[in-house]
Formats: sequence, C-alpha cells, structure tokens
Amino acid sequence: MFSPAPSSAALGELGLTEDDFAGQEFDVWPENWVPLQVLSAMQTQWRCGPAGAIGLDYNVLPEIWRRCKVPPAERDRVFSDLQVMEDAALAELRKPASK
Repeated sequence: MFSPAPSSAALGELGLTEDDFAGQEFDVWPENWVPLQVLSAMQTQWRCGPAGAIGLDYNVLPEIWRRCKVPPAERDRVFSDLQVMEDAALAELRKPASK
C-alpha cells in the first residue's frame, strides 16, 4: 500500500513481469480488517513537513469512524492498531528509493 511497485526492469532481472502479479490477493486477519479499512480511508490524510510525511491527521478520525461504521467500543483498539500501521507505513515511505 505504501511501497512503490518494482520497475519492469527490476522484475525482468528476476525473470518476472507485471502480469505475474495481476490479481494477487492476500488474506487479512479478521481483527485487522477494520483497522485496515480505517487506514485506507485515511490514505490522503498525511501531515507533511519539509522532509515528507510525518504522520496521519487524527483530526479527521471522527468522520472516518462514522463512515467506516466503527463502534465506539472498538475505537481505542482500532486507534492503537492504526498507529502500528502508521509507523510501518512511515518506515516504508522513508526508505530510500531504489535505483
């Protein structure tokens, strides 16, 4: 979700093409489904500084909770999970680009 796709040349070095990955699916554990939906809904809500993304804008969470239909009783857990995914996404975003 936050890593750039490998270039055709990089895939070619491994004997692969983009078609080899068409229709790829992955499983999401049930307890991660709602946090993933929230992260996806917030994908345009990054706060940025001179060096790039610094974190998600939590001010939009009330609207995201409503739109994703997250029950109030689940919000603390989902928020904690969201922060874990945010940290992982930031680590990916900060990796140097491949040459």
